[in-house]
Formats: sequence, structure tokens, C-alpha cells
Amino acid sequence: MIILEDSRQKPEKNKHIREQLEKLGYKVDRCKLYAGDYTWATNQSICVDTKANMGEIESNLVHDHERFREECIRAKEAGIQLIILIQDQKIKSVGDVFGWYNIRKKWSPKAASGRTLGKIMTKMHVEYGVEWEFCKKEEVGKRIVELLGGFK
Repeated sequence: MIILEDSRQKPEKNKHIREQLEKLGYKVDRCKLYAGDYTWATNQSICVDTKANMGEIESNLVHDHERFREECIRAKEAGIQLIILIQDQKIKSVGDVFGWYNIRKKWSPKAASGRTLGKIMTKMHVEYGVEWEFCKKEEVGKRIVELLGGFK
């Protein structure tokens, strides 16, 4: 089976994900996706958008909020289930995000707290149907396939 990867992703940024997917037996083709970073070539009703860590999701939710929100709206209007998959060693759920300590708060007054991010994530789930998932970096390829409905 073929998994599509958004061509707007820098190839070196997610090399570990491509390698994991290929090791699982999937071919990865790059093209511009309507939403997210990964989806099936044959069915794009579910798209997974990967985030390298909590810092990246903070940047998306706080500093690039309008752009991120527009992608969520676009996916919802197109009938695409958008799943945000955040790579983190400790966080397992949005509930855990509320207690996350943002190290950037030590030097940046604009840094968001875990509580703030948790509230934004909850609101985006309610308003746009965005699902939030978490996994370890070494499990991201397998988790993408699971979220797309593979391994059945």
C-alpha cells in the first residue's frame, strides 16, 4: 500500500518517519496534500499531521494560530478527519497537556502554559473535530498506520 506524505514537509525533517513506514512495508510517495502530512493514496478521508514535539504544537496553536485554524476548518469542510500526532516521550493525552511545563516560560513571556494549550486543543476538538494523539518518536510510523486504519 502507498502512503502519501505532504511535499511541503522538508524531506530531512521526517526522514525517521519515512524509514519507519518503509520498514513496515509501505511505499511513501510525496505530493501536496489538502490537509495534514500523511494519508493513504487510495482514501484521503483521514489525514495525520505530525508534530515533532510540544514546542512545535505550541508554535502552531499560539503563534501561527490563524494558519493552523484555517487548515482545521478546511479539513472539516472537506469531510477529512484531521488527527494531530505529537511526538512526546511523556504525554499520552490532552489531559496530560494541562500539566505540561513549558521550559520556554523561563525566558519568554509569550510562551504558553500547558493549561492554555490544553484549553485550545479541547476547543479545536469541539469546534473542528480535530483529534489529538501522542506517541514516542520511535513509534510514530506504526502509529500513523494505526490512525489511518491499517493493521486490521
